[in-house]
Amino acid sequence: MPQISEFFGISIYMYYEDHNPPHFHAICGEYKALIDISEGAVFRGFLPTKQMKLVLAWCEIHREELMYNWNLCEQAGKPLVIEPLR
Repeated sequence: MPQISEFFGISIYMYYEDHNPPHFHAICGEYKALIDISEGAVFRGFLPTKQMKLVLAWCEIHREELMYNWNLCEQAGKPLVIEPLR
């Protein structure tokens, strides 16, 4: 599972040929959430409120890049690194 970004202790990953809906995995310590890219919402898991707000803001800013990466991963291509929040 390639890491595509990391910011404020949160790691963002995408799996190759993963299941729909298009999503990414956000991991912060012991917490993990799957985020639907188009909806900008959690559909499985949990992150603390502060980290969740950061992840959802990052998702909104980078939605097009995330969808591009999703399409690359569907074809077993290597996703691109996406700029972290600063």
